[in-house]
Amino acid sequence: MSAEHANTGSMSGVGHAKLGMWLFLASEIMLFSTLFTSYIVFRSTAPDWPHGWETLNVPLGTLNTAVLITSSVTIVLAYAAAHARNLAGFRRYMGITIALAFCFLVIKSFEWGPKFMHGLRPSTNMFYAVYFTLTGLHGLHVIGGIIANSYLLWSSGRDFEEDFFAGRIEAAGLYWHFVDIVWIFLFPTIYLL
Repeated sequence: MSAEHANTGSMSGVGHAKLGMWLFLASEIMLFSTLFTSYIVFRSTAPDWPHGWETLNVPLGTLNTAVLITSSVTIVLAYAAAHARNLAGFRRYMGITIALAFCFLVIKSFEWGPKFMHGLRPSTNMFYAVYFTLTGLHGLHVIGGIIANSYLLWSSGRDFEEDFFAGRIEAAGLYWHFVDIVWIFLFPTIYLL
């Protein structure tokens, strides 16, 4: 067995964690593609559809966009630190990534809270059904990223020197970039169109 095969765990040169994550992300792309397609159908067939910028908080959505883009940078820096076997750097950047994910959720709660207080719910109309479904599902994915990244941060004390650890960080980074990309599509589609 070649050294390259031993490190990746597969004949293709792609590690099992990375391959598994790509397969999982393919299913997630199908899920969100279906939801975005449903949004297009609902919007194009609705007799009246509000403009997102008139009913949603665009400044908070913009801030959340900046938060997620920054967190994508920090998870790349966490991966680079893990790859370089820099435990302190990994912990610092992964901690920042997790903190930014929590920041995203807090900002989202500032946006959702007033809507619920004013009686706006998914049952209000199709616009809010789409808005709450897409942003809520995205929020659940952010929570999933927090859980996965927190586990990696916690387990770094015992697994950091293992060869597979950087592969786990890479897989988590792929997931986190997916979460970011979904928001980059979701924000202009719902908020700005």
